[in-house]
Amino acid sequence: MKALIQTVSRASVTVDDEVVGKIEDGLLVLLGVTHTDTPAIAGTMARKVHELRILDDERSAAGANAPLLVVSQFTLYGDARKGRRPTWSAAAPAEVAEPLVTAFVEALRARGATVETGRFRTHMLVESVNVGPRTVLLELEA
Repeated sequence: MKALIQTVSRASVTVDDEVVGKIEDGLLVLLGVTHTDTPAIAGTMARKVHELRILDDERSAAGANAPLLVVSQFTLYGDARKGRRPTWSAAAPAEVAEPLVTAFVEALRARGATVETGRFRTHMLVESVNVGPRTVLLELEA
């Protein structure tokens, strides 16, 4: 599982002209799932993201009570080492990824986090205003 985390002053996801997720002063989390990921990995990733000390004064989202916007992002597993057209073969298919993204979000909420989400299997417009900018890529493997 990969998570690209960015500090944002605001971020939103729009689907079909409807804002389906929106936060201010928090973390935008782009989450990619691979074939070997499990609910346990999703739970560990949620803890790491929530406790990541990336906000001002080395605070975490947990410590600052900052909201998170989680957007599924299979393209984090894109591989363009050969040629110019990426392959997505390392990304889990939607039937595998969607329950694990849900498990990640539920694990964050179980920790007390305020979480907004995108909408799985839709064309999303993701807007964000980065702060810092600060961006971290976390990767966990089975």
